[in-house]
Amino acid sequence: MFLDIKICGLKTPEAVAAALDAGASHVGFIFFGKSPRNVAPAEAAALRAAASGRAQAVAVTVDADDALLDEISTAMQPDAFQLHGRESPQRVAEVKARYRRPVIKAFSVSAPADLAAIGAYVGVADRFLFDAKPPKDAVLPGGNGVAFDWSVLSGLPRGVDYFLSGGLNAANVGEALRIANPPAIDVSSGVESAPGVKDLRLIETFFRAVAAARG
Repeated sequence: MFLDIKICGLKTPEAVAAALDAGASHVGFIFFGKSPRNVAPAEAAALRAAASGRAQAVAVTVDADDALLDEISTAMQPDAFQLHGRESPQRVAEVKARYRRPVIKAFSVSAPADLAAIGAYVGVADRFLFDAKPPKDAVLPGGNGVAFDWSVLSGLPRGVDYFLSGGLNAANVGEALRIANPPAIDVSSGVESAPGVKDLRLIETFFRAVAAARG
């Protein structure tokens, strides 16, 4: 089975190049002021240019209004939007219709019951992303370097397409793949030397760990 790999929270040309050279299928750019990975739409436009024809560029937002999404869409022209806030099914449908791009809807997970929330989004969102629930004092909905019990995902309905996210790194990605067997994975803090600072060596190491786990 082909495995999609998204490197998220990219901010520099060097990090984008490292992700692409390593074989990333998706590169993610975050538009959320509280995040150390936040970029402006114009910055993301310059960065995503390198990915054209090589990987899908994903714009990650958190309860963004139409004005911000319009700016991102015009400047960056993402291949997909990732909605990482409390967006309703109706809002997901609105974003899809307004921008005519696929939408990835993120959910925080810690227990099997949390998966029930996706029901209203099935057939609306094009794909899901399952991240760990943030710590109580966290200001970020994702990118906190926290993992969850991957066996929870065994309760997903057949055919649900998703990214596994949350605390992945070179040391644990093999176990995550073994337990959850996801169709796609997403990593951000797990390839950083400091919050928001991508480590080119860690990106390479992560991909090597994935390759080793998949034989």
